[in-house]
Amino acid sequence: MNDGFFRTAAATPSIKVADCEYNKESILHLMRQAEKNSVGAVVFPELCLTGYTCGDLYRDRTLITAAEKALSEILEETKNMNLIAVIGIPVSAGADLYNAAAVICRGELLGFAAKSSIPNYSEFYEARHFTPAPEYIEVKYCKREVPLSNRLIFRCESMPELCVGVEICEDLWVTCPPSANLAQCGATLILNPSASDEVIGKADYRRGLVQGQSARLIAAYAYADAGEGESSTDLVFSGHNVIAENGTVLKESKLFSTGLICADVDLQRMMQERLHTTTWSNGGDAYEVKFDMDIPKLDIERKFSPLPFVPSDKKDLNERCEIILNMQAQGLKTRLKHTGLKNAVIGVSGGLDSTLALLVIVRAFDLLELDRKGILAVTMPGFGTTKRTKSNAQRLSELLGVTLKEIPIGKSVEQHFEDIGHNPEDKDVTYENSQARERTQVLMDLANQCGGLVIGTGDLSEIALGWATFNGDMMSMYGVNGSIPKTLVRHLVNHAAVTAGGELCNILEDILDTPVSPELLPPVNGEIAQKTENIVGPYELHDFFLYYMLRFGFTPTKIFHMAQNAFKGIYDDVTIKKWLYTFYRRFFSQQFKRSCLPDGPKVGSVTLSPRGDWRMPSDASSKLWLDEIKSL
Repeated sequence: MNDGFFRTAAATPSIKVADCEYNKESILHLMRQAEKNSVGAVVFPELCLTGYTCGDLYRDRTLITAAEKALSEILEETKNMNLIAVIGIPVSAGADLYNAAAVICRGELLGFAAKSSIPNYSEFYEARHFTPAPEYIEVKYCKREVPLSNRLIFRCESMPELCVGVEICEDLWVTCPPSANLAQCGATLILNPSASDEVIGKADYRRGLVQGQSARLIAAYAYADAGEGESSTDLVFSGHNVIAENGTVLKESKLFSTGLICADVDLQRMMQERLHTTTWSNGGDAYEVKFDMDIPKLDIERKFSPLPFVPSDKKDLNERCEIILNMQAQGLKTRLKHTGLKNAVIGVSGGLDSTLALLVIVRAFDLLELDRKGILAVTMPGFGTTKRTKSNAQRLSELLGVTLKEIPIGKSVEQHFEDIGHNPEDKDVTYENSQARERTQVLMDLANQCGGLVIGTGDLSEIALGWATFNGDMMSMYGVNGSIPKTLVRHLVNHAAVTAGGELCNILEDILDTPVSPELLPPVNGEIAQKTENIVGPYELHDFFLYYMLRFGFTPTKIFHMAQNAFKGIYDDVTIKKWLYTFYRRFFSQQFKRSCLPDGPKVGSVTLSPRGDWRMPSDASSKLWLDEIKSL
């Protein structure tokens, strides 16, 4: 099962201008190599069967006939080859000669995609030889009647996500590329046979075009460039091949190289993205050609980051962290300015979430030029508070110059136990949640006293899992961390530590080293007894599941396979399956908490605000998803 992944290749053969026999063998060699590598689709350069730089030889019947003969032999040689290939070739029809690309599969000529935009400027003079593509004609070629058009899409019957469109070289560079229409008609994979000569700066521009078009079309895009063997009379060709997917370059060849580049494109993701993007427009006008093939089984070569919310590049990470902190602070700044309040109240525990929230409040106050003393940081030691976390909360508040207040909650909670008849020796969910609700009551009342906002600390991962107390710590007047997953919280705090330096850095680093815990159960030998990840599972796994479930709507099976890839050598299959089941079970059962989340700024593409990105009935059944996980 490929889960929608499909291996695609862009190939640059070494050719000889006007030597169709030689070029045929070079193409077949790379096709065999592609098949051996489980490639399902391969695109070759523009006019590669003859060579792009033939000039007025295109007027010669000998060359045109030799190209047809070579293609006929390729069809015969590839009858049992399980892939779809796009090969550049000149095709004559009556008095017209078309710059075309043969689309072939299993020895069948499915049709010709023809070039629409014929360049006739600078070093290009194609209009001397070629006619722009017609809307649709049928031509007799290789003893077959086949369509020739710039509006053909090729749909695979055994893999619904695989729908191929073809545009040729210059068609990508124009104002309205044909691929836009092809994508709107269903094409998820665009193949471009090209012959783009190399001049200084052109590679960057070319890469940008491919990358940008794949993003606009929400499609995979493979671009194959002419290279070695093309005439160097006036031009040089570098074989610059690029494979992109929805704005991301997956693979790129080195300049002045030949051979194959391959990438596992996720066509299912493209379909899901289009489904999610309501501004995506289906329609257009195309002619559909159906074909079928056995989809090659893949041992996926594509690597998935175990931290999809976190940029892998350090420079990108630092920039992203700074932007996110500013976005959080700007959201709070706007809310404070709107309400006219000059005070904020936050419970500080010495943990990651409250630390991040406090750092954000400080930024917002500085932006508003408010006195940091208007920030009331409240530490509320309870039955599970350790000396380490309490000390870190206190020292962090002092170093940031905010007002610190300590209000122990032990006596209040004990009185509450007595009032409701709860045995304090029974350390159940009542024992735990009574503390969380008492803390929230304290914060709300303090906010009333000083005329301030209670700032929530809960993060996206906790919201997804429902790891928060209803009418307790999940309640606030503004939640600055609501769209920040736990794995990203850690990097944001680390960024703040590195930026701050000195003693503040030391405190933040110790907070980063502290196990994640709600600290609602008594410590053991002075150490934290209740470690969240021992109970609900590793946050890095849950954030991975959350990202691919919410962002793309992938199935549990696909997410499981991707997690196997991302966490290979870190978690075994049994562990991944266990926590995947936990994730879906908790995600469905805890929706009622998400339905009443406080306001907070959206930071990334994945968030669970009931007013924005996620609406779900609280009584939706999880059976379909849990049954699928059980069957893995």
